[in-house]
Amino acid sequence: MQAPSPETPNAPHPHRPVRSYVLRAGRMGTGQQRALAELAPHWVLPFTETPPDWDAVFGRRAPRVMEVGFGMGLATAAIAAAHPGVDFIGVEVHVPGVGALLQRIDEMGLRNLRIVQHDAVQVLTQMVAPASLAGLNLFFPDPWPKKRHHKRRILQPDWVALVASRLAAGGVLHAATDWQDYADHMLAVLQAEPLLANRADGFAPRPAHRPETKFEARGLKLGHGVWDLLFTRRET
Repeated sequence: MQAPSPETPNAPHPHRPVRSYVLRAGRMGTGQQRALAELAPHWVLPFTETPPDWDAVFGRRAPRVMEVGFGMGLATAAIAAAHPGVDFIGVEVHVPGVGALLQRIDEMGLRNLRIVQHDAVQVLTQMVAPASLAGLNLFFPDPWPKKRHHKRRILQPDWVALVASRLAAGGVLHAATDWQDYADHMLAVLQAEPLLANRADGFAPRPAHRPETKFEARGLKLGHGVWDLLFTRRET
């Protein structure tokens, strides 16, 4: 589970969008620092205001799945390794996580994974063409548990509509959280999006392709719940 963010001392500027994250100056090990210096030029893509030629980026044409907020990248790397025929785009703003995933890309020899270190809303809006993604994963986003911070939760109606517009017909939005209040919110918002159809009757069992994280395993041992949601982009 991603830890709740600390409160920011000042309210968001009225003319700026509400962010779903707060940049933190996390500590980085020497391995992560080396990975950023040596590997980022190969696997981290700069933000662009128009979609890049993704086929050229990956050197092939294959289904593409984006993960928003991959944390330290453990699940991201495991999923990419298990699905070599799929190309994955990981979006994360926190530098230590980017460094950690770069290390895993190098150690595991992954060639079907790229990183964009930028705000996910802007990446989806400007770097991803409509109806081009086979899937989008949102695993354990910041729950912003205090009621006055709920507006910072990334999964909101406007964001879901944006994601739905970027999914190809049959593409899957897969979200997971271990906060029941957020899970209920997610379910209500997703079910209200007309372009999406629930693949389950409410919440879904954890699919085999989503690895169980160490935080999830620890929470389950303590009796905490985990809720998965899988919604498919309808044919239009």
